[in-house]
Amino acid sequence: MAVPNMFIFYVSDAPASARFYAELFEMKPSFETPGFISFDLAGGVQFAVWGRGPERAVPSRTSELCLTLDGGREQVDRQFQEWARKDITVVEEPHDEVFGRTFVVADPDGNLIRVAPVD
Repeated sequence: MAVPNMFIFYVSDAPASARFYAELFEMKPSFETPGFISFDLAGGVQFAVWGRGPERAVPSRTSELCLTLDGGREQVDRQFQEWARKDITVVEEPHDEVFGRTFVVADPDGNLIRVAPVD
């Protein structure tokens, strides 16, 4: 059975994006080349940024990375306050959805990052 084990965001500048994610998620890259940098996540899953360069267009954003947190609405609001101090682009301020409290921010290339409670 094939199981997805890597999620890739296309970016304009892989080293700059890797620094952004390293600071945002407080983790270090596990693999680095000038244009492709990955991070180890839980359970053997990886997240990577791939700087495809100006000659290869970056597709429109149709998905998002989601960080789920224990602790309910209070923890989601605390995470928002912490990230808001990091000069990050806020796409959606904290609000309630059918699945609970959530907000959305974007990386420098417009890739979306949602924070939501654990189901």
